[in-house]
Amino acid sequence: MKRIVIDARELRTSTGRYIERLLHHLQDVDTDMSHRYIVLLKPKDMDSWNPRSKRFTKVASRYKEFTFAEQIGLLWQLYRLRPSLVHFGMTQQPILYLGKTITTVHDLTTVRFVNPSKNRFAFAIKQEVYKWVIKIVARKSTRLITPTEYVKDDLAKFAHINSRKVTATHEAVEVFDDKPEPIPELEGKDFIMFNGRPLPHKNLRRLIRAFAIVREKRPDLLLIIAGKKDASYKSYRSLTKELGVEDAVVFTDFIPDGQLRWAMEHAKAYVYPSLSEGFGLPGLEAMFYGTPLISSNATCLPEVYGDAAEYVDPYSVEGIAKKIIKVLASEKRQKELVAAGKKQIKKYSWRKMAEETLVVYKEALHEN
Repeated sequence: MKRIVIDARELRTSTGRYIERLLHHLQDVDTDMSHRYIVLLKPKDMDSWNPRSKRFTKVASRYKEFTFAEQIGLLWQLYRLRPSLVHFGMTQQPILYLGKTITTVHDLTTVRFVNPSKNRFAFAIKQEVYKWVIKIVARKSTRLITPTEYVKDDLAKFAHINSRKVTATHEAVEVFDDKPEPIPELEGKDFIMFNGRPLPHKNLRRLIRAFAIVREKRPDLLLIIAGKKDASYKSYRSLTKELGVEDAVVFTDFIPDGQLRWAMEHAKAYVYPSLSEGFGLPGLEAMFYGTPLISSNATCLPEVYGDAAEYVDPYSVEGIAKKIIKVLASEKRQKELVAAGKKQIKKYSWRKMAEETLVVYKEALHEN
């Protein structure tokens, strides 16, 4: 019997959808009766996830990520469970655990970008520790998983490992269950939009500057930036005042899925000027809801979006503005992007991701 432990402590966080979908589909695609799964959950999440398969059991793990308790407490918990294999869905893990492991590395964005909402000195120290942890984890893991070929190659170069131990398993578009719910102040208005956390690598300052240029030709147009406001909000708002577009840039703060779906369905274009991504799910969501996509040409995004996006140089404010104007001015180009998007999203499936992950499990279990 093979005992496979899956670290799902991140299950109910913003990055936990990957593990949640993996657990959901593994229960269907793994028919090997010799496999037994142990799912580690935070105590508060024990009641919110229940297995459908008798071969899956859940165990509480109270050790918080990136803590000394994780390095010691989780280490001993794993040894007591005596697993044949452990899958860590994120980089954080006990670095002294020496059993067989698979680690999913979603991207290296944290290695390369500073978060100005954090204390600079403290963040710099954490960033250096994180770089060290990634390299150690990449070298000691039996196998590694990334969401794209780009991240696979990036990780191999960064950690100085053979790329053959890394497997890319594409993720999939996430569909909102909620029915579309109008945002009253946006009904009947023309707008382009972005959705996500306003972190530096999302490149919102250049997007706002580009929008100010677009407004010279389209004074009726609004820019919607959806997502929970954080400490950086004031600096973005100050920039809109400086550029004279304060009334044309709408920061929605958090909005429910129904309103987010409505916004995507009614946006003239979805603009995703990110400097660094591991997969880029928001762009695929835009495709699903029939929104023309204007995307950065950086990192993995061309790999994921194929010919279903109008690509821009994310470092060129003028270039971003020109592409927005181009797409908005051409109904033909809009229809081309929407049609290509509908085809592109069919390439991705959470079930397929689980099947490919299971192959990695089996290969790791049979390695000496």
